[in-house]
Amino acid sequence: MTAPPESDSGSDAGRILRDALGVVLCALPDDARDARIAIAYSGGLDSSVLLDAAVRTVGAQRLVALHVHHGLSPNADAWLAHCEATANSYGVTFDARLVEVAHDDAAGVEAAARDARYRALDAMCAAHGVHSLWLAQHADDQAETVLLQLLRGAGLAGLAAMAATRALAGGVPRVRPLLGLLRAQLERYAHAYDLRWIEDESNADTRYARNALRHDVTPALSAHFPGFREALARTAAHAATAQGLLDDLARLDLREAGIDETERLSHAALVALDDARALNLLRYWMRASGLPAASTARLADALRQLREIAREGEGHALRVDHAGRTLRCYRGEIFWDEPRVPSVAAVTAGEGVHREPAQLNWCGEEVWRLPHWRGTYVFAPADQSDPDAVPETVLRRAPLVARAREGGERLRDEAANLSRTLKNLFQSRGIPAWERDVPLLYSGETLLFVPRIGVNRSMLGEQVIAPSGGWRRIEWREDLQIA
Repeated sequence: MTAPPESDSGSDAGRILRDALGVVLCALPDDARDARIAIAYSGGLDSSVLLDAAVRTVGAQRLVALHVHHGLSPNADAWLAHCEATANSYGVTFDARLVEVAHDDAAGVEAAARDARYRALDAMCAAHGVHSLWLAQHADDQAETVLLQLLRGAGLAGLAAMAATRALAGGVPRVRPLLGLLRAQLERYAHAYDLRWIEDESNADTRYARNALRHDVTPALSAHFPGFREALARTAAHAATAQGLLDDLARLDLREAGIDETERLSHAALVALDDARALNLLRYWMRASGLPAASTARLADALRQLREIAREGEGHALRVDHAGRTLRCYRGEIFWDEPRVPSVAAVTAGEGVHREPAQLNWCGEEVWRLPHWRGTYVFAPADQSDPDAVPETVLRRAPLVARAREGGERLRDEAANLSRTLKNLFQSRGIPAWERDVPLLYSGETLLFVPRIGVNRSMLGEQVIAPSGGWRRIEWREDLQIA
């Protein structure tokens, strides 16, 4: 629909909103002046005001309204219908995504819903080719965020709260045009222009921390400290400035300590820093790697272990788990590793599970699933020149057996022309101890293939020279790699 003429009662409210959006639009680069803009549209008061003001300021053709259906409320379907109808009435493109929120998430339902929402919004932004995503958070939201972070004992990055504009690696910028406005100003706009919006009943549930602050704490603060929102906004700005300086220092340290385009850190370079600087580097490195922030206690424990390794030289002893990844230290390099099955050392210590040998009478199968190993053997058709290929006759001549390492197994090192233990071969190839817990593949009682090392060429005999039939490349694929 075409925006109606502005009434006298709405002139001040409209001007304030237009000015706020105008600041954002003026900051756009020249090549993005006509680019599409996405509005995160929940249907509540805040996003309804943002959508209406954006239509009046930018024009409906440049906008796309994005709605996320969490399924947490029995009214969610009605909210979706309201949002779609409102967007259509403006002539604004509309899209929505249904997400599932884990109620048992360790971070809580609030955090799980927020993460799911942003993932869905990012996916829709990519689908519609928008330049930026506008969010409707305002000054009251910012004040609540700072208070929550203070009560959680957050550092500067937490106290910096929400940025007016935040660029994301691999995603569109997130922009908050209303961050300098109070909720009361948005309410005046909504009433002046007779907007209709939905009320989320969960906003009244004070079991959620943010709602408790909004209903029980901020009214008391407003009575005794009327300017607390502006004061907390200044605190967030000061924290953001200080965090920017710490990030600059971390980038300097990362130039010295970074390896492989900063995917890995030099162990020696990190532990050479004092504790405060080393922890600052670890925090920045984790953010740059796309990992969520870790607690101060977890980071301090990681640094303690890394310093112990520097003294004792036991890199394999490091164990720090975070966000589904494991911090590792091997041959002087620190990196985040994907989780794996327990290592041989862990199994020996009683931390792993005993795995019985598995047997297969091979009859041309391309896939042999080994659930207890959380992986799969693949026998792919191949050419004789492939170093990990064997004749099909070898696979058929005796039952194939997958079994755990017992220690002392040997394999001929073709390059050195001598027989060596698997332990020595793993070490010479730089394979960390936690990656050596793999199922060895036997043909009968003869070792045929070792994941991460290859085929035991010496056991093939004359068949390498004069094979009959086809060839198969042997591969071991862990579940994480084929998921």
